[in-house]
Amino acid sequence: MISTLRNQKTFESSTLDAVLNYLSGDRLLALTGNLARNVLVPMAAILVFLMLWKVGAQQVQTSLGELPGPDRVWEQSLALYDEHKAEREREAAFYDRMQVRIDKAIEAGKPAERIEKMQARRYTGTATFFDQIITSLLTVMTGFVIATMIAIPLGIMIGMSQTLYQAFNPIIQLFKPVSPLAWLPLVTMVVSAVYVSDDPWFSKSFLNSAITVTLCCLWPTIINTAVGVSGVNKDLLNVSRVLRLSWLTKTVKIILPSSLPMMFTGMRLSLGIGWMVLIAAEMLAQNPGLGKFVWDEFQNGSSNSLARIMVAVIAIGFIGFLLDRGMLMLQRAVSWDKSMVLR
Repeated sequence: MISTLRNQKTFESSTLDAVLNYLSGDRLLALTGNLARNVLVPMAAILVFLMLWKVGAQQVQTSLGELPGPDRVWEQSLALYDEHKAEREREAAFYDRMQVRIDKAIEAGKPAERIEKMQARRYTGTATFFDQIITSLLTVMTGFVIATMIAIPLGIMIGMSQTLYQAFNPIIQLFKPVSPLAWLPLVTMVVSAVYVSDDPWFSKSFLNSAITVTLCCLWPTIINTAVGVSGVNKDLLNVSRVLRLSWLTKTVKIILPSSLPMMFTGMRLSLGIGWMVLIAAEMLAQNPGLGKFVWDEFQNGSSNSLARIMVAVIAIGFIGFLLDRGMLMLQRAVSWDKSMVLR
């Protein structure tokens, strides 16, 4: 009994000592330091920004009233969400009514063609703010994927051949600085002339925006991929020659892994540029998406328009941040050298 009590006291004493050593040691300092740096400091910066925004907004008077502060922007965010829910409820009610009519037509023995026409009818309500977000994301990812599929193979070939570099460099330098607003009218005219169909797979507005994004996403990925390929360690290339590796094997086993960090840097730049280009293209061409939402609210001129535009601005910035973080996570997942992944 006495030995048991002694062992229990010894255990309690050692546990207490371990806890006190942890609380007073470097681990706690490192933990609190990371917490302050990664959580408290960003939160403090956000609070300061919101305070400055609220104070500054009160000093600005526009033709539509006072510049909206964080509180009004939050109210309009909730209002936009409520509008989205109401629109989805109306859509569900529409399809419920259509299903009842279809069931009655089937019971009445109506012709199959008439029933198929009824089944083909789609809800044509107003696109909500969240619908516009989905449209913009689908468009920018389509343009980005197409640009990546073109830019990476082209960048690899340019980086591996000095002759191809000399051939393509003038073209890249010529078209790289071209504004998307200059591409958009040309793309619109070409799509209108070429894409003629009675039953099109995609709307022309979608193609106009996606192709414009593609044209502006090409250049950062091509340049960074070419630089990454041309900078591959010469010793690795010499080893491939000694082993007599084929062009495909050398590319897959040596070129791609070594140039992956620069390649992803170009892809991250391209995606960020594509997102900015898309918003401008949607505003100019009035194509569906966040850009059109901003322009429509600007033209609307209601008392809530400024607050809704601010909601869209914040959403655009937040989505751009998430897209960049997503590319960074993908790079970390596929890169063999984690130390070379840029933050």
